[in-house]
Amino acid sequence: MTSLFLLVIFVTRLALPMAMAEDAWYPVQIDVWSPPFNAEHQHELQQYTPPGHASRAWRICASIPHLKDDYWLAVNFGLVNEAKRMGVALNLYEAGGYENLATQQSQIAECVTQNKADALIIGAISADGLNSVIADYSAKGMPVIDLINGINSDKIAARVAADFYDMGLASGKYLTALQSDKKAAKVAWFPGPAGAAWVAAGDKGFRAALNGSSLSVIDGGFGDTGIAAQTRLIEAVLDSHPDIDFIAGTAVSAEAAVQVLQKRKLEQQIKVIAYYFGPGVYRAIKRGAILAAPSDSQEVLARISIDQAVRALEKQKMIQHLGVTIKMVDLKSLSEFDLNSSIAPAGFRPIFSVAP
Repeated sequence: MTSLFLLVIFVTRLALPMAMAEDAWYPVQIDVWSPPFNAEHQHELQQYTPPGHASRAWRICASIPHLKDDYWLAVNFGLVNEAKRMGVALNLYEAGGYENLATQQSQIAECVTQNKADALIIGAISADGLNSVIADYSAKGMPVIDLINGINSDKIAARVAADFYDMGLASGKYLTALQSDKKAAKVAWFPGPAGAAWVAAGDKGFRAALNGSSLSVIDGGFGDTGIAAQTRLIEAVLDSHPDIDFIAGTAVSAEAAVQVLQKRKLEQQIKVIAYYFGPGVYRAIKRGAILAAPSDSQEVLARISIDQAVRALEKQKMIQHLGVTIKMVDLKSLSEFDLNSSIAPAGFRPIFSVAP
């Protein structure tokens, strides 16, 4: 993997059990889009149980945007452990950030060629930037699974993703419920990297929730989900809008906001909410520094993407479009939430290949 960005991640992590490495993750409640890929957010609840061991040691390539935050580390954990459970080979590439579309394109080609892949799982950097790549592999009979981020292509075999419209909507509704007195308030909003389908969806959902409320949006701007990029955006907004009441955005935005607000001694004045969940957000919710965040159970989504790749290869009956049912997590609900669905265990480090 010559173009693979190998990372060593030094973070203070949670003491979580390794139970999810076995079979404790299922059955799980999912949302099934009916019809698949509909744009009206129409889905129904079902229970999901994965298939058993694969009939052969299929070779699967997975490409994800980066491993700079714990969200994608949980995805890494899920992919690796489900590949082990299913008895398939997995090779994982990460592109180093949302600005690296060309890198993701070249890594996909490298992974497929070098490993003679049978199926491809993509957490896409761009909603449209991989369409020609996907069309080429689909034409050759290779199933392509859209994992989490969203791909605007009719050539994918299946999509395994929550609707980030619903994620943004849930966070926005949480804030509007806090403003029951209808007092006017300002929310600085940091949706994430421009061009990503999940960002566009989350942005639309968040704004829909605030429409007609007493909350007005201050645009914080788009940016990569690295801590440095999000910190710069937050600092700029605080400099130009010192009267904001809330900061809302990605998990990294929320974590960066906590640090910036503490530094400026504004943590009592400005409250923070994220529109997806991770260990940094968990710790901040636990100590009252972040109000809440919805979880799409990304570790479980990653596992299901492996299942879907195998189902497609073995011509099994398959749900084309599903996501794990979103759960809103705050201090009150934290004790009831299954952290294993969204956070990799303590001590887990990136793993880039699994042999059957």
